[in-house]
Amino acid sequence: MPFLLIAIAVLLVGAVALLLSSQRKNVPAGRHFESTGGNITGLVEHQASLPPVLLPKSPRAQDVDKVRFSLGLRGYRCDQVDEVLDVLAAEITNLENTIRDLESRRVISDTDEN
Repeated sequence: MPFLLIAIAVLLVGAVALLLSSQRKNVPAGRHFESTGGNITGLVEHQASLPPVLLPKSPRAQDVDKVRFSLGLRGYRCDQVDEVLDVLAAEITNLENTIRDLESRRVISDTDEN
């Protein structure tokens, strides 16, 4: 008797699955989205509980070690990371220009002595 009940239950589940699958729309493969007709609002950016520690105007190596970014919804806040990278890029450019100027002065002074 229990085997008969199990067999009937399996057949009933199969019949329901077959019925539901036959009612499914025939759509081509891939992802399909329907328009909601209204404005779609995204997730609100998380407000940090602690202020970020960013770089000063003229950063040094120890300042870079102290940098901390606030966590956003999907990781670090992009605006803070971009700001730090911009400051670092400007400082590196400034240092490269200073090195280039010093090297050109050295070459000129070497030629004056000869």
